[in-house]
Amino acid sequence: MSNDNEKDLDIIATYSDVSGTIRTCRVKTKDLSASWVLENPINVDKVQVLKLKDTYQTSTPFQENVEQSTDDQQFQEGEILSHRQTYWSPVKFKRQILRQKRRDLRTAELVRQDKEVDKEMQATEAIESLKNMDTVVKGKYSIWRKDFENPNADSTLKLMRDQIIMAEVYANIALSKKQTVLYNSLLKQIMESLNVIGEANSDADLHPSSLDRAKEMGHALSVAKDELYYCCTVERKLRAMLLTTEDNLESQKKRSAFLIQLAAKTVPKPLHCLSLQLSADYYFHGYYQTKQEPYNEKLEDPSLYHYAIFSDNVLATSVVVNSTVLHANEPEKHVFHIVTDKLNFAAMKMWFLVNSPENATIQVDNIDDFKWMNSSYCSVLRQLESVRIKDYYFKANHPSTLSDGVDHLKYRNPKYLSILNHLRFYLPEVHPKLDKILFLDDDIVVQKDLTPLWDVDLKGMVNGAVETCKESFHRFDKYLNFSNPIIIENFDPNACGWAFGMNIFDLKEWRKRNITAIYHHWQDLNDDRTLWKLGTLPPGLITFYNLTHPLDRKWHVLGLGYDPALNRTEIENAAVIHYNGNYKPWLDLAVSKYQSYWSKYVSSDNYYLQRCNISE
Repeated sequence: MSNDNEKDLDIIATYSDVSGTIRTCRVKTKDLSASWVLENPINVDKVQVLKLKDTYQTSTPFQENVEQSTDDQQFQEGEILSHRQTYWSPVKFKRQILRQKRRDLRTAELVRQDKEVDKEMQATEAIESLKNMDTVVKGKYSIWRKDFENPNADSTLKLMRDQIIMAEVYANIALSKKQTVLYNSLLKQIMESLNVIGEANSDADLHPSSLDRAKEMGHALSVAKDELYYCCTVERKLRAMLLTTEDNLESQKKRSAFLIQLAAKTVPKPLHCLSLQLSADYYFHGYYQTKQEPYNEKLEDPSLYHYAIFSDNVLATSVVVNSTVLHANEPEKHVFHIVTDKLNFAAMKMWFLVNSPENATIQVDNIDDFKWMNSSYCSVLRQLESVRIKDYYFKANHPSTLSDGVDHLKYRNPKYLSILNHLRFYLPEVHPKLDKILFLDDDIVVQKDLTPLWDVDLKGMVNGAVETCKESFHRFDKYLNFSNPIIIENFDPNACGWAFGMNIFDLKEWRKRNITAIYHHWQDLNDDRTLWKLGTLPPGLITFYNLTHPLDRKWHVLGLGYDPALNRTEIENAAVIHYNGNYKPWLDLAVSKYQSYWSKYVSSDNYYLQRCNISE
């Protein structure tokens, strides 16, 4: 405190030190730092009572420059007028914000540390529980077998098989060391163990004497071990046996693939019988003498619903027709154009003469009657007549044989020799007066009315089909050779593939864009099969590239001929189900749980089917 005339003020300052003790001292104004603020000075008898504050009280400069004094000077309560209105300093506000931020950061850090401690505790508990868990599965030989639910289902069987392996190792070592007595003894033990095991797949299938047999084999192995065991020798024998087994496995896989292909493409005896019986009756009853059937205007009426089916399988074609007509709202408006080869024409014709579905119109044609279909016009016919293709299919010493691997086998399928497989690329020539047509494969079943497909707006596209790509599967790079520069320059390897089997074709747009010429162009370029392998889907993807409109997947569900894990709900809700693959529903290879969808359209009381023992 001082007079007003004095420029420098005498100040008694009260503050708290680091320990929290209240202290006073006398200072001059010049000793104060810039952070000190004068709040509302009040004149009291020429004496100014000043209220000053500093947020950093413990670090003010006057604490080092003045002597500390005791708290003997007191102000009377009424002598100091306290004012509640506070002057808000920007410096003070900024410091408060910084302090709050530091508190928040510290709080967040403590919470994080607490969570980490909880996680460490949980991990420790999990490790301890795993240590106490018994993870050993006793007696299990193969978890892929049907009896894997029982952990002790085949402990004896596993033991006996392991004994046979070790016996074979010791027998080979004994033979190499010319210990014939031990060698013959081990061979005898092996044969007896194999006889006891037989066809057993679990302990329940074993002979009651199997345990005694295992004990005898164990004794023989103990004797052999004492005489022959040498770690390096046993290791070499086991490694040699492993390599031999792997070679045998690879050979068996190739053989299995070959036999599956053979079984899938071989005509079953009942179907062969059916074709022969129908053909015999066709000629016996003189139907072959009818040179030309009466004209039916429905065959060329574009306002009706027309279907194209190209097949040499009578029974399969009948299922397609029957299932389609059964679910049609107006069967009388549906027209089926069936084309088959010369060999099966009589059988196909006879079948639909005696088993024609009610109201629907059926036309059966012989592909040999299409005079325009010749090698000068059709690229694929010209290629099929070439020496190179004939060598590929018919010469046993051709490089692409069984030894080349499983991937090449399917391309030697006889169906690729049939022009019926490529007739789908000539639909405008086969049906010159139609505007739209629905193409159906002979391995499909129709489960709903298909007439709404004719109302689908293809948006200027030629082909309406269901896309088959899922993630990285069934895209163009799966079907085409993108190492060839011609393919790389013209197509996207990630373009989505689609399926033949149920396709709605706009024939007016087809003719406008000259699609058949596009097909011929690419088929000629692939004369040496370097752009794609044989088949119709790769040239189909190329021919209708950027000309295919995707249909809803519910129209066409595929995979019933190879995938046993399809969703049942999707199958039952689909308009068309497709048995694409080797496991056709009329073969013994068929997936049994899918057969009923097809067989229910095969009439068990049909005369011809009964004669050939064909039933549901």
